[in-house]
This record gives sequence, C-alpha cells and structure tokens, in this order.
Amino acid sequence: MPLQNRVTPFGDILAIAQRGRFTGNRGIIHDPATKALLRRRWTTKAWLICVLDYKGRRRSVMGGRSWTELFFLDEAVALAAGHRPCFFCRRRDAEAFRAAWADARQGRVPSAREIDAVLHAERLDRGRKRVHPLPVPVGELPDGAVITAAGEAYTLAHGRAFRWTEQGYEAAQQIPRVAALLTPPSTLRAMRAGYRPILHPDLEVSDV
Repeated sequence: MPLQNRVTPFGDILAIAQRGRFTGNRGIIHDPATKALLRRRWTTKAWLICVLDYKGRRRSVMGGRSWTELFFLDEAVALAAGHRPCFFCRRRDAEAFRAAWADARQGRVPSAREIDAVLHAERLDRGRKRVHPLPVPVGELPDGAVITAAGEAYTLAHGRAFRWTEQGYEAAQQIPRVAALLTPPSTLRAMRAGYRPILHPDLEVSDV
C-alpha cells in the first residue's frame, strides 16, 4: 500500500501510487515506527522542493526521525502547493527563483527565511490551502501556473490546461475561463519575471 506522502496542487498529502519527479519536505511530520503522518502537516515554514537523486545518497522513506519525504508530480504542482526550491540540493534553481523573486518586486535579494515567511502567509488560510484571485487574464499566465476551476486543478502549458489527477496529468484541453489561482501570488510573480519550473514530460506533448 502506498505511503501517505504524495502532495496535490491543493497542498493535501495523499496515499496514492502516483510517481513523482521531485521530493521535498515541510519538516518532520511522520512517525517512523508506523510510517504514518502525524496530525500536523508542517513543522517549519521552509517548505522545500528537492531532487530525487543527490550525489547518490539513499534514504529510507519515513524510516527515521529526519525530514518527512514528500513527493510531487512535477515542480508546478510543488510550487502550487506552496513549496520553493531547496538551497542545498537545488542551489542553482533556488538562486534563480530568488533572483526572479527580487526582480518581480524590484527590490533587494531576500533571504530564504524572508521568502518562506511570505509564502507561508500566501499558501494557507486558517490551516487550509489559500486560493487567490487571478491577477491577470488566465490566458496571460505563464507556463507552470496552476489554477483551479470547479474543484479541479489545472497546470497551464503551451496555451492548454492539463488536469491534475491521482494517476497523473489528464489530456490537454482549453483553459477554463472561470478560475482562481493555486500558485501563490509571489511565486507567480517570480515565474512571470523569468523563473521556469520543471514540468512533467507529459505537458510537452500536445495529445496527452
């Protein structure tokens, strides 16, 4: 049976068999004896996106009192859930994200802690996923932005919308006209300023 460690674009953590292209964490939120999640869904404001393979190091998933390994279908999903690139295993991507963040705000380059504080406020609403109004028409959103319409999540790419499901991305369709934003606004601004999230290969194929 799959462990409860797959993250949805809404930030929920499910026990599904979906294969993820990134791992990450929100601190220690599991019991290593049972490999089950605790009631808390985060213990730190630093919600990270990490690579699956870093210098050949191997970990026993939920096997110790270390950070709880979570998995994301792709980086768009991870960003939508409120995570950001890790400065340890994804240093280049994290620096690019931080630089785009600063460019979008036309200010100084922030610390990781400052980014985490902003994201924590933008991703949560009384403990649940915060949904935001669209800042621009949906057709102007960058590739990798994630929206929600009629209770479903869609990642945008190449002028199409790909619905997130427990099995992976569903066939591309026209972008819903009535939607709200799942990607935190500050992350979206960084994307519009040049940060390019790594998308699932299925989104590069027009007839998924």
